[in-house]
Amino acid sequence: MKTPVRYLFMLICLFASGTLYAQTISQSAKRVLFLGNSITYAGQYINYIETYWLLKHPGQHLEFINMGLPSETVSGLSEEGHADGKFPRPDLHERLNRIMKLVQPDVVFACYGMNDGIYQPFDEDRFNRFKTGIEWLHDQYAGQGVRIIHLTPPVYDEEKGGAKGYAAVLDRYSDWLLAQRKALKWEVADLHYPMKKVLDAGTHLAGDGVHPGNEGHWIMAKAVLLYLGEKKVAKANDITTAINNPKTTDILKLVSQRQAIMKDAWLTAAGHKRPMTPGLPLAEAQEKAKVLDQQIKDVLKRE
Repeated sequence: MKTPVRYLFMLICLFASGTLYAQTISQSAKRVLFLGNSITYAGQYINYIETYWLLKHPGQHLEFINMGLPSETVSGLSEEGHADGKFPRPDLHERLNRIMKLVQPDVVFACYGMNDGIYQPFDEDRFNRFKTGIEWLHDQYAGQGVRIIHLTPPVYDEEKGGAKGYAAVLDRYSDWLLAQRKALKWEVADLHYPMKKVLDAGTHLAGDGVHPGNEGHWIMAKAVLLYLGEKKVAKANDITTAINNPKTTDILKLVSQRQAIMKDAWLTAAGHKRPMTPGLPLAEAQEKAKVLDQQIKDVLKRE
């Protein structure tokens, strides 16, 4: 299938669902959880979203929690010799119950797919494992009345990454997720095709084909913000343009510092099987975060 046809398919799926945008985050919400792999763990798109929300919705006090785990899948698959044979890919099934008990979010964003095809050509069995994993994840939260928004996987750059045919695999995974908007009334925000459009125009977003830099993370953040109804960001090429506030740089710096402390603390508190440097004990990390919270408040009050 040629790329322009895929773009058309994407738009049909979006319009078929009734709207390009869903509702914003409820005023009653307190905690917003992000689940995913190393791209989510890197977290720059989360930092952008949080910075935007602080400056554009100052009266809404949300805690943005990054629980992305590098290498993770929702399919439970791992390629032979992953990480030079040191450890298999972690499986979300192993830790989700503990995350649910610990975090108790009001809104969940889940971004899987990049690792779930294990960088191999399309295979129906692997695809079914991905679909089954996503359906399981959806039911875990939706079954408790928690709003879950699925994110299509970021784009894979074959020229940089080298896994031939894998870009098409993620196209298929993204198409299936988008189709669930109409089929099952799921909430699905599309990151994949906005990134693919930029890649197809000749801009490489990830030096290794997988992990996007700041530009790619902004495209991801913008797609989420657009999905939440923040239509004014549509033409913005970066976070500073989107917010248009002299405090943006300072707030982003502080948010990034706080997220860097808290994401490792949350991961360690919930527990996982991937070898990583442990984070601070959660209570200690939260005390450090309070200092940064106050600095953020001070910047927000600044004339």
